Amino acid sequence: MEEASHDMIKNKLNTLRQRIIECEKVAGEISQIAAQLRLVEGVTVFRAVAANKAFLEDAFKKSGDVIFFEFVTFSGVKVLIVYIEGLVSKEILGRDIINAFIMKSKELPANTLLDSKILTTLVTAAGVIETQTMSEVIDDLVNGNTVLFVDGVATAFLIESKGWETRTVAEPDTESVIRGPREGFIENIRTNTSLLRRKIKNPNLVFENITLGKQTKTNVAIAYIDGIVNQAVLGEVRRRLNKIDTDSILETGYIEQFIEDSPFSPLATIANTQKPDILAGKLLEGRVGIFCDGTPHVLTVPHLLVETLQTSEDYYVRPFMASMWRIIRLTALFFSIFVPGLYVALQTYHQEMIPTILLLRMAGSISDIPFPAGAEMLIMVIFYELLRESGVRLPRAVGSAISIIGALIVGESAVNAGLVSAPVVIVTAVTGVAGFIVPALSEAIMFFRFFFLIAGSVMGLYGVVCGLFLIVLYAVSLRSFGVPYTSSLAPSDQGVLMDFFLRFPLWAMKKRPPAIAKDNQQRRGDNE
Repeated sequence: MEEASHDMIKNKLNTLRQRIIECEKVAGEISQIAAQLRLVEGVTVFRAVAANKAFLEDAFKKSGDVIFFEFVTFSGVKVLIVYIEGLVSKEILGRDIINAFIMKSKELPANTLLDSKILTTLVTAAGVIETQTMSEVIDDLVNGNTVLFVDGVATAFLIESKGWETRTVAEPDTESVIRGPREGFIENIRTNTSLLRRKIKNPNLVFENITLGKQTKTNVAIAYIDGIVNQAVLGEVRRRLNKIDTDSILETGYIEQFIEDSPFSPLATIANTQKPDILAGKLLEGRVGIFCDGTPHVLTVPHLLVETLQTSEDYYVRPFMASMWRIIRLTALFFSIFVPGLYVALQTYHQEMIPTILLLRMAGSISDIPFPAGAEMLIMVIFYELLRESGVRLPRAVGSAISIIGALIVGESAVNAGLVSAPVVIVTAVTGVAGFIVPALSEAIMFFRFFFLIAGSVMGLYGVVCGLFLIVLYAVSLRSFGVPYTSSLAPSDQGVLMDFFLRFPLWAMKKRPPAIAKDNQQRRGDNE
């Protein structure tokens, strides 16, 4: 009898194991079916709350930040609220959704069928949208909204409840001003669009919303002023953005690399800014802005050479001061690019062009230097770029200390050791300081500085002049969304002096840049 009972227990255990294995297979098949359902477009909302919960749990892989809150109303109807923790406002969720729904459902008669008409009266939150597709439910959840399901109703209610933590609006570190607005864009796209809307209180200001990135599904907005914008540029922006096919868009730099005209050009054909007033001024000239959620940098197109010499502060001060500042920027641009190459060319090939007293002093300082002038200058320029990059990447306090140590101690030690001459250190310092005055061209300045340094070392002044000729030809050939990069210099325009080398009074600048605002060049107001 004992052996018979022992065999019976073994058989039952074997049967139980087989059933467990079969259950595991069925569970795996269910997961595969659910995964296939997620890939099918137009999967509808289920009538049963449990089915909707199971679908979303499988869709989000039972992630811990996806919260499922179930409760039963006084009339006995099961309700499911789904949201992602950290993306919703707890105040809106508790006060306008859960509490409002529970309190107002008390007033309903028993056995009341909660259809869509009644449900919209039970939620006091603004922005309630109905949907029957699970794809819209998932998209709204990852964008910070709350979804409400009711047992027996094949409709989901998408409730506006975004409320994640954001950085406060502050002055950008890279675009500080003495006079003018100090507010800057932040990482929230809706805050950024509202900052622009405060500058341009015009119903013609349009924001077109699109989503880019198959995995990140990043919100992107195209901003322009209808009636002023260059329609050809706007159409080209739409076309290039719609062609972007990538997994992720994490910053406007990703978008810039996909839509720029010349990807390998040292001269950028797309500008970016963190200041609403700068963006507003560019849109009022007919340009297009591109916002991206998660970054304070906003792209503007088309981008012209003249913009690199302009600042927002130019238009907030008197024309005389703004014109003087622009002349200083042009001079600084020349010094930063050409001075190292000119110094090497004159010292190596054209000593007769240097004043005699200065030439004697230079000869005395370089008599013990083991390197030729070109190699000496190249070493110092590379060392300067290393110091500049380390100062930018390190924390601000440490970065400034590194810059001071590099400029004072290392430079002086190199001169005393006889590795470089004092004139080379002076030229490098002047070049570096001048480059900081035109930050918009910092990348191009570094490239052209090396280019003219090599040209001056190899062919002297002839090489510098030939290099300048090639760079001018290249700049004239560039286009930014169909607009010549060197407008309004080439092709030329009568009003080029009004807002290029000089800044005329605002009342004198009656027209927008003709290369950008082709259809509406006349500025409105008293200037007509």
